[in-house]
Amino acid sequence: MAAKEDAELEELIRNAGAEPEEEEEGGSLDLTTLLMVARKSLPWMLLLIVLGVTASWLFLRYTPPLYKAASTLKIDEKSEAGVLLGDIGQAAEQKQTLNKLSGEIELIKSDIIYRRLKDSLALDVNYYVQGTVLESELYNLSPIRVEYKAGKGALFNQKIGFQLLENDRFRLQLPNGGTETGELSYGQPIEAAGFTLQVYKTPQHANADPEANYSFVINDDGTVNGYLNQNLAVEIVNPDASTISIAFTDHNPVKARDIVNKIDSVYLVEKLLRKQETMARATNYIDKQIDINDNKLGQAESNMQDFVRRSRVFDVKSEASLVTNQLTAQELEQEQLQEQADMLAELARLIEQERLTDREDGDVFQTIPALSTIKDGQLTQRIIELSDLQLDLSQLLKSYQETTTAVKLRRSEIANVKSIIRELLRKNQQLVRRQLAKMAEKKADLEAKLGGLPEKQTEQARLARPLGLYEKYNMLMMDKKIEYGISMAGITADFQILSPATVPSVPISPVKLMVYAIGLAAGIVLGLGLIAVRYLMHNTVTNIRELERNTSASVLGVIPTYDKEKMAVSKLVVDRNPKSAISESIRSIRTNLEFISTSKKKRLISITSTISGEGKTFVTVNLAGIIAASDQRVVILDLDMRKPKVNLAFDAENVQGVSTILIEKHTWQECIQHTSIPTLDFISAGPTPPNPSELILSARFDELIKSLHEQYDVVIIDTPPVGLVTDGILIMRKADVPIYIVRANYSKKSFLKNINKLIRANGFTKLTTILNDAQTTGGYGYGYGYGYGYGYGQGYYEDPGVAPKGLLSRLRKRFS
Repeated sequence: MAAKEDAELEELIRNAGAEPEEEEEGGSLDLTTLLMVARKSLPWMLLLIVLGVTASWLFLRYTPPLYKAASTLKIDEKSEAGVLLGDIGQAAEQKQTLNKLSGEIELIKSDIIYRRLKDSLALDVNYYVQGTVLESELYNLSPIRVEYKAGKGALFNQKIGFQLLENDRFRLQLPNGGTETGELSYGQPIEAAGFTLQVYKTPQHANADPEANYSFVINDDGTVNGYLNQNLAVEIVNPDASTISIAFTDHNPVKARDIVNKIDSVYLVEKLLRKQETMARATNYIDKQIDINDNKLGQAESNMQDFVRRSRVFDVKSEASLVTNQLTAQELEQEQLQEQADMLAELARLIEQERLTDREDGDVFQTIPALSTIKDGQLTQRIIELSDLQLDLSQLLKSYQETTTAVKLRRSEIANVKSIIRELLRKNQQLVRRQLAKMAEKKADLEAKLGGLPEKQTEQARLARPLGLYEKYNMLMMDKKIEYGISMAGITADFQILSPATVPSVPISPVKLMVYAIGLAAGIVLGLGLIAVRYLMHNTVTNIRELERNTSASVLGVIPTYDKEKMAVSKLVVDRNPKSAISESIRSIRTNLEFISTSKKKRLISITSTISGEGKTFVTVNLAGIIAASDQRVVILDLDMRKPKVNLAFDAENVQGVSTILIEKHTWQECIQHTSIPTLDFISAGPTPPNPSELILSARFDELIKSLHEQYDVVIIDTPPVGLVTDGILIMRKADVPIYIVRANYSKKSFLKNINKLIRANGFTKLTTILNDAQTTGGYGYGYGYGYGYGYGQGYYEDPGVAPKGLLSRLRKRFS
């Protein structure tokens, strides 16, 4: 609609011979207008800031705080492979160090720790109380304790209401439809919601509020695990120092602290159990080896005793000793090769199993200690790789199906590694068999050589060799057993709690300062946006500086807003308020007129505007009244014959007037009407003619003006708006002082370009302007008023010395 009105206005202006110029694009910033808009928008900006801060307060009020408790652990994990298996074990330990901390994090977040945690803390039942705004969890503060047994169809994760009654009685409100039970006693079994419940009083029951709304929720394992997974965070703090952080977030700070400290405790227990299990396995292996060796040692001792009783031989010759030593070394090496062959066969059998080790950390050296005796480093590396792949596959199968790509890919990798291990085992077995064959040939040679010695010496040496070997091996195993016994006696966990969790005093969310800062920033941004929008949409003249800057016409003066009374139409007010600001401003305009037309005693003044409603008639009658008050005879001609208003300003009739004079129906003397001011008369427009422009162009109009000049000093013509019809331009050409009215906060800035057009196109060098309805700012010059509706609904400026009444009025005046 606004675009349509602007288009119609431009068309009317073109018809009037004054086509407006196109507005310049990308105009510079108008600092005065911007400051005016900012000042008018200040209350709204303050309101937006208050709303932003209020929204922040409401957010903090209705958002439960979230607390975070944390502890720091130092992990000193060591692999027992390094103790049992020497250098090979140390190499494996160094390889596993890279994944050590990640493995510990997975252990802390595993179901193993969760099960121990749920057994230590009662996390399956939560107790709540409804506050004024938020519901709070009563961790360790509940007046009751609930024990339950779940039956078929138990309603887990559903809130069950609890109401305290007198005489140690209570009532439950069940979740299925909100039904209530009757009065119940503490300790008695209750069948409700699929549970067998027993409710007991706690020490807090004595101080419980009987009017409060209590409730409890029984959570299933999945919900508890999900709650722990969601709120538990385990992170590596410093990989070089092997430190990790265990943090837990919850709306209850005490609960968060207890959970973190309990996780530290159950993790300690789990680590001790794992170490004890490892030690126990190693000890069992040593015991089995000792039993086997004891049998062999006993048999060797029996054979030696039989030989001694039978032959009674105790010395051997030097040559026999030399051969015997060679055979002993040969047989020891042959036995080692045989053990290696047996171990390779055992490895070949283990490789075909689904998994080499059942340990969570995947340490294959703990499961197969003899693996360290393999001299083929590539085979050892491949076996470790196979163990790691099988452990990864086990973890994948917990989350994926057999048909998933990740599982298939891992099984393919396992198959490839197994194929490589089989080939390496086959080559090692061939090598061992060849070495055994060579050893057998060499042993046969030595035995043949020894056969030349006395038969008793040979038999004695043959029996002494296994006896010494078994004794040495038995002593080695006994030393290891004692060593592990001492280790188990002083076993400790391989981590230290550097800083245990404490009760957090400040929530991590929401952060009050940040929330208030966001609310304040949002209010400021919205306020600035409001100022920018209002500035960009501001397209009306607001002050005299804009009028002077955008027009080449001189400014006669400024007429302030008059709000002493509301008027339906323009009225003569200067006679009733001669000392008011509006009267003074129009006197200033009268003085300026004297400077413009000093050479003429008789003056013809025309007053026009761009469109209707800019105060043209109001300025006409009041300017005429001020001039008439200076003892000059003044007459007002209402030439706005299409929409006459002058007669309305004086509460007179419009039966005859200018139109009837120009058609020679009446004389001007017959149409003269007098006012309350003796020297001020007016002639109304008369009945609306079909051809106002032709009447104005007639010679009769010039004769009328000439006749009026003979009787009056000043003739003031109220012309039609030049932006709507051409009559005003015709009259302005005849006038000594053409005046153009611009109304503050009503006339558009594009109207000022129309004034410049009129000056250039018609040569109106004496064209002057008046800024009408400008609101004063008290001591700071003229500002910008709120304007007025049709017929000056808001009126004009009040009498000086009248202060606004009331705080709201003073604030409104101050901000405006």
